[in-house]
Amino acid sequence: MSGEESDWLGALWFAAIVAALVVLFAAALRVRVYGAGWRRWALRLGLIGGALAATLAANVAIYRHDAHLDVTRERAFTPSREAEDVVRSLQEPVDVVYFYQKDNPAGRSAVTMLELMGRLNPKLAVETVDIDRNPARAGALGVRLYNTAIIRAGTNRVEVLTTEDREIALGILRALRQHQTLVCFATGHGEYDIDNFEFHTHFEVAQGHSHNSEGAGVVQMEQHGLGRLRRAVEKLGLATRKVELAAGRPVPAECDALVDANPRTPHAPPEADILRRYLQAGGSYMLLVEPDFAVEPALAGLLAEAGARIGAGVIVDPVDHYFTDEQMIAVTRYANHPVTRSQALSFYPGARPVEPVPGRDVKATALFASSPKSYVVGDRTHFREEAATAERRSYPLAVAAEGKLPGAGRPFRLIVVGDADFASNSFFPYLANADIALAGVSWLLREDRLPTLKPPVEVLPQVTLTNAEVRWIFILTVILLPGAVALAGIGVWLWRRR
Repeated sequence: MSGEESDWLGALWFAAIVAALVVLFAAALRVRVYGAGWRRWALRLGLIGGALAATLAANVAIYRHDAHLDVTRERAFTPSREAEDVVRSLQEPVDVVYFYQKDNPAGRSAVTMLELMGRLNPKLAVETVDIDRNPARAGALGVRLYNTAIIRAGTNRVEVLTTEDREIALGILRALRQHQTLVCFATGHGEYDIDNFEFHTHFEVAQGHSHNSEGAGVVQMEQHGLGRLRRAVEKLGLATRKVELAAGRPVPAECDALVDANPRTPHAPPEADILRRYLQAGGSYMLLVEPDFAVEPALAGLLAEAGARIGAGVIVDPVDHYFTDEQMIAVTRYANHPVTRSQALSFYPGARPVEPVPGRDVKATALFASSPKSYVVGDRTHFREEAATAERRSYPLAVAAEGKLPGAGRPFRLIVVGDADFASNSFFPYLANADIALAGVSWLLREDRLPTLKPPVEVLPQVTLTNAEVRWIFILTVILLPGAVALAGIGVWLWRRR
């Protein structure tokens, strides 16, 4: 029985028991006690005993079929949907021991959430311990801090210091891993660095400060890159490592996925052969390229053979874009694919087209695309001059492909995105950018059937609208509503003059 069916069954039991108690007490008010002497007293005692037995049985039934009702719009008293999905998907026993302080409201809230999670699946055993009352239990498990969760699955043990149910769910996923999965990040061509955690990625050019890399004499600033993505990947229980992509150095066999984010210098032809051998061995490769990156012909041929063709130029979308920048593509519609399942708005600050190239043994899918009114220009600084003669159509921005290359022993997986900034520290935590990046990594690792859970990312809450949404809000609030009031006033004035 699934967790949702169990919730509905518990709610039905709760409603049925409450209805039975109401009927019982209503009937008791109308019961007449006949007889005299000891018979009258025996009947009274029998009725009282029967009512007590029925009440006790009802409480036992309610306890065994408990129902949790949270009527708040924010679901403030319910575990997050992602945490519930993780617990409901458990196929093997997991023990969680949570140590808290009774006087700490956040700790008590975490205890409540854990107990609710424990009801969703009998394979999750939850134990909550007040350290002040039971320090021996904490000492036995080596716990020294409040709000610590010890998660054990088989021989694996994970320690999480948190009061968030999502962090505990992430710890459960880490504890369930049978082996250490390794995500490698390519280096050697000026790729984004994974060792920094700055929030801002920029370039300095002769024309001044920019988030893009247009212009001559581009100098990439250090201490910026993919630190946030790396931290999110590690919170999922995955290991990360830098791997230099160079001739004579094959991709390590232990790399379950290889991420090549924003290379700045062209790959050498022998490096394309290295990537070919990696894909032929069943490897998974993610390439994030910027519009100004020159794709080496050998690498372009390999990618086309694997299902993706990288186009030239920059996509301009006058309909679906972020803020007022028509080159910052906003995406709300996605293809049916595990990477894009149930995704919300994401945006790509400067993207080039990437077309799918289906082959005999390769299945390629365009994950998302620009609007039908978009076009491609060669010079992003003077794009309006090219707009009049540019072809208007929808351009794919990303491709996911899987299959076998000639001479391959195992099927590969490939993701190519015509933008790298969306996964950088500057834009990773906003909207659904982190979801797209992490879902892509999960698909490359062949874990797309597992529950999707994005690690919490530190960012202030905000409301983000596309250009079309801003335009309709302007029309509604500035034109339609005041116009309706004016028309109503004119109507009333004309009616009173009659």
